[in-house]
Amino acid sequence: MLTIWGRTTSINVQTVMWAVGELGLEHERIDAGGIYGVVDTPEYRRMNPNGLVPVLQDGELTMFESAAIVRYLGGQYGNEAFWPREARRRAALDVWAEWAKATFYPVITYDLFLPLVRQRPQERNKAALEAATVRMEKLARIADERLADGGWLGGEALTFADIMLGALLYRYFTLEFERADTPHLEAYYRRLTGRPAYAQHVMVSYESLRVK
Repeated sequence: MLTIWGRTTSINVQTVMWAVGELGLEHERIDAGGIYGVVDTPEYRRMNPNGLVPVLQDGELTMFESAAIVRYLGGQYGNEAFWPREARRRAALDVWAEWAKATFYPVITYDLFLPLVRQRPQERNKAALEAATVRMEKLARIADERLADGGWLGGEALTFADIMLGALLYRYFTLEFERADTPHLEAYYRRLTGRPAYAQHVMVSYESLRVK
């Protein structure tokens, strides 16, 4: 049985938990990080020297870094649709998984989510938020164009790449900022919200994180 350490309100934990849910894997999740502490203990630091969540334990294997964990779960437990065995087909998907983590994630998380949720209105840098909104618009249009080709990033079936991008979209579509007109991305998000594992693990209120 898998053990995942991390709080439900962490976007990185949500990414891993959604993958676990989609793959139907038996697991236990242990609250850690934020109000739960734990991450600064010597025992936890031996699992993850960064003191961040999530951490995955699978038997004798211990891992941190959510993207690496999703790739491991796909390779170890995913079927051909979720984790293609052919390297070239998988690489085409991995490009988008990496783009989601390295390009989309920093803008939605650091440039928009943190100031809009973790700062009081009077503390926000209006110019920085406006610039972030412009950057986000460009990225959303890139995703929208990609998703015009099919229901999922891999075509007809959800893949590990959808986990990496889709996990970010609950916050993208619920934060209060001006979004681009992206009909394909919006339809993609509607499909995601209809998946039970997504609703359970990703559509988690972040109101407890909001600074008032």
